[in-house]
Formats: sequence, structure tokens, C-alpha cells
Amino acid sequence: MEDRIVAIVLIAASLFLFAVSGRSFLEKGFLLNNAYLYASKQERETMNKKPYYRQTAIVFLLIGITFLLLSFAILFDAGQITYIAGAVILIIPIYAVISAVAIEKQKKQK
Repeated sequence: MEDRIVAIVLIAASLFLFAVSGRSFLEKGFLLNNAYLYASKQERETMNKKPYYRQTAIVFLLIGITFLLLSFAILFDAGQITYIAGAVILIIPIYAVISAVAIEKQKKQK
């Protein structure tokens, strides 16, 4: 019974993350990105937010996929799915670092 509750919580969290990701893909709502959050007020007004929205959207999408995979692993008692979720977890920081470097390179070229 506890497993089902955990799975339902994970599904709810993944749906929330998919919603945040979708809004970020549409470039709507608050920008949940460290580069934006740590920027000064002047920088925020002049910065191109599009690449940061995209980066945020992809990261939240990957986290949502991870939660969904873990909930499926729990519901269907399929431990093999956790390996796929683990691979997605490893991809998230790699993508975040690579995309951050690419955004900085793009900013310097302009």
C-alpha cells in the first residue's frame, strides 16, 4: 500500500514538473534558472532569456521523466526501469553544464 502512495506522489510531482517545463518552453512564468536568479536587476532587463527558458524547460522535463519512470518501476515492480531512470539522472547535470557553457559562448560572440 505504501508503494502505491509513493508512486502516486511521484506521478503528481512529475505532472507538476511537466507543467513547469511546458510553461518554460512557452517562455511564460517565472524563470527558474540560476543565471537569471543571480543576475542583477540591470542584467535581468537586458539579458536574452530565451536560452535560459529552454535550458530550464529541458531540465525540468528530464526530472519529470525520471520521477515518472521511478513511479512505473514501483507500480509494476520492474527494477530494470530504475536503470533507465538512473541514466536520465546522469544526463541531467551533463546537459546542464554543457548548455550553460554553450549559452556563455553564445553571449561572448555577440
